[in-house]
Amino acid sequence: MRIKIEPELRRTHIHRKGACNNPIAFTALVILIGLNFLIYFLLSKNDITLVLGIILATLIASSIHIADQWEKAVVLRMGKFIGLKGPGPFVIIPIVDRVHNYIDQRVRVTDFKAEETLTKDTVPVNVDAVVYWTVWDVEKAALEVQEYTSAVAYIAQTGLRDIIGKHELADLLQNREKIGEALQTTLDENTNPWGITCQNVGIKDIVIPAALADAMSKQAQAERERQARVILGTAETEISAKFAQASENYLNNPVALQLRGMNMLFEGLKEKGSLIIVPSSALESMNLGAIGGLSALAEQQTNAQK
Repeated sequence: MRIKIEPELRRTHIHRKGACNNPIAFTALVILIGLNFLIYFLLSKNDITLVLGIILATLIASSIHIADQWEKAVVLRMGKFIGLKGPGPFVIIPIVDRVHNYIDQRVRVTDFKAEETLTKDTVPVNVDAVVYWTVWDVEKAALEVQEYTSAVAYIAQTGLRDIIGKHELADLLQNREKIGEALQTTLDENTNPWGITCQNVGIKDIVIPAALADAMSKQAQAERERQARVILGTAETEISAKFAQASENYLNNPVALQLRGMNMLFEGLKEKGSLIIVPSSALESMNLGAIGGLSALAEQQTNAQK
């Protein structure tokens, strides 16, 4: 079955080479016409011979063709496929044979997109993607599909829309690689009968509505705030547990509590100009008043020596 692209959607990609792209044919034509004129002026001035010579030179030159290293030429004889020629120079039978087109076998890149396509959760998105593909069977690509380049682009676009409709927005945003692999599998199933294989599909960009983007941003911000509060609450729980454990140790060891109080007071008095307010009960229980006085006296003596 031969696939046909609608005329209004068709884009010409058939590569035909003219005489300007075939220097061998052009050179042969110039040489043969020059020889004809030389024979005409030196040996015979028969006009019929000159005309026949020019026609013969044109036919010989038109039979010479060149295919580039990455190309294959599709040759038809009286409209029937007879084989592939190239790469390099080759010769066909004039008038009877003709080169239909030259098919490029290098890896090609095709951009395609799906605009305003609804996801499974009814969110309109614009998705830009790219597919890397190549022709591995030139005969099938020439005989099975017309305008295979456009066909690949349309198949890719249709497959992308179908995959978007089967996935929710979160899946599209988080699993781009899986979406690309699924699309590549779909494309291979459709293009392999044409002698074309899709090597890789990449999702370049997913654009969502601005209002939805703002809502998702606010949701993400609220989620981060919730996590921050949870972390703060967890830290408070751990701190209270440590304080409870410390209180038990200080309860059974009053000397340790007194030493801790002395250490706290000493740390506070190290800062110049610091003011520490200590309850009188704490001063009486841990005898911190005398210790504070001694510390203040020591500091004054140090300052006097300076």
